[in-house]
Amino acid sequence: MILAAETVSTGSRVATVVMFLLLVGATLAITVWANRRTRSATDFYAGGRGFSGLQNGMAIGSDYMSAASFLGIAGMISLFGYDGFLYSIGFLVAWLVALLLVAELLRNSGRFTMADVVSYRMRQRPVRTAAAVSTVTVSVFYLLAQMVGAGALIALLLGIRSGETFLGMSADQAKIGGIIVVGVLMIVYVTLGGMKGTTWVQIIKAGVLMSGAALLSVLVLALYGFNFGSLMSDAAEASGHGQQFLEPGLNYGVEVPGDPWATLWSKLDLLSLGIALVLGTAGLPHILVRFYTVPDAKSARNSVNWAIGLIGVFYLLTLVLGFGAAAIVGRDAILAQNEAGNTAAPQLARSVGESIGGGPLGAVLLAFIAAAAFAAILSTVAGLTLASSSSLAHDFYANVVRRGRSSEKEEVRVARVAALSIGAVAIVLAIFAQTLNVAFLVGLAFAVAASGNLPALLLNLFWKRFNTAGAVAGIYGGLLAAVGLVIFSPVVSGKVDEETGESLSLLPAGVDFAWFPLENPGLVSIPFGFLCAIVGTLLSRERDADKHAALEVRSLTGAGAY
Repeated sequence: MILAAETVSTGSRVATVVMFLLLVGATLAITVWANRRTRSATDFYAGGRGFSGLQNGMAIGSDYMSAASFLGIAGMISLFGYDGFLYSIGFLVAWLVALLLVAELLRNSGRFTMADVVSYRMRQRPVRTAAAVSTVTVSVFYLLAQMVGAGALIALLLGIRSGETFLGMSADQAKIGGIIVVGVLMIVYVTLGGMKGTTWVQIIKAGVLMSGAALLSVLVLALYGFNFGSLMSDAAEASGHGQQFLEPGLNYGVEVPGDPWATLWSKLDLLSLGIALVLGTAGLPHILVRFYTVPDAKSARNSVNWAIGLIGVFYLLTLVLGFGAAAIVGRDAILAQNEAGNTAAPQLARSVGESIGGGPLGAVLLAFIAAAAFAAILSTVAGLTLASSSSLAHDFYANVVRRGRSSEKEEVRVARVAALSIGAVAIVLAIFAQTLNVAFLVGLAFAVAASGNLPALLLNLFWKRFNTAGAVAGIYGGLLAAVGLVIFSPVVSGKVDEETGESLSLLPAGVDFAWFPLENPGLVSIPFGFLCAIVGTLLSRERDADKHAALEVRSLTGAGAY
């Protein structure tokens, strides 16, 4: 077994910095190019609706194959084996919901945002306000995951571990610096390039990320003679858990001897996570806005088909990366570098490179995989920031504050200011969330999206009786339930490592106000969101059969679509 937590050489640092600067330079050039071709609100929000199904599918894949996928899931698999792979399964299956229920209908019915669809047959101001609040909340949760991954990656690339320094920076300072760098770059991408620039950046980064994951997977399998069974056996042995590493129950659904309640909560937490992952994709703002970048509903459907293929292959590769990290890097080395396992894939790249061609190859491979990880992070944060700033500008400012009287130029200017504000908030929050696994953070974002956005979106498309009161109640009810339960869960306080006594929650050890036992609120908050939407609808007398009929025709046929 090769330990990968050794000090990073100067050559490795130089190679990494050079590749990172080349990546940033290329993407900034694309952003400047796109800025010169962004002349209207349609260009800024939807890229002029000129992308093909393949192009949009690659951009969706880039959005989805984020730090959570490349860093978080690989880390989860390396630490928890089978249970870590559950994230990959949930993320992939979720696309069937998006394909069958959302993609075409949304493209036909809306203009720029989810709120365009939900508010079509309702009172505009309360619905658009609620949609904007929900969009920003979901985006911030998702942004946290990407920024935390960036901080962990920066520390690894600079070779900084706890107690060490580099250029006067401690490990914690380096992580904070990485978060700030990514935050600044995402603001630049969105404010200058809009959807057109962001989409081309995402397309390029999808290619970089897939190439990096595929190359590393092939090299790992080559070390084992392409015998995946042998790799799994070594991973199980190195994990310290033996055969249990390859079976469910190591992290979720854990059997706790003598404590049936703890066993029950663990099993329910697994069910809650699964529901959130499967339903959350169809409510993610940065995914929904991508359906408006294509010219018609057929292209939207093709986008999802391409995305499913791309993402499916990628998640199979994360299985190789996760087990490879467990077998080759080792659990102790992974935890020594990052206690949440977020750097397992880059550590694996360095170890594999060193075992094949010595230190120089290890440095080059680490630099390449790190660049791919940065590609994933930067493209996803840009998409998230664009989705939330677009909602604030288009839904809240243009249609609530200005009541539809703002010009396109004014609206786009507000979107750019909103991007700056959202980026600043995400940077600050991410600094306090560095101890959490990024895949876990994304699971929370999925729960919030499925609880707040999905009920209003689906009921608006398929329930004739649905009205303004139901939409507002569903969005706010699901949103407050999801966020509230997270605040009073072990995610925020009360979870402590029994061996070390260190806090595994956001707040330090000794602070404990957690009364909700599940770490993912989806099992409770998603049904509650639907319940609020249904009850709110039934308590209101508002109805508009003509508007519903018009929406139904538009969503199914595309007649009148933008």
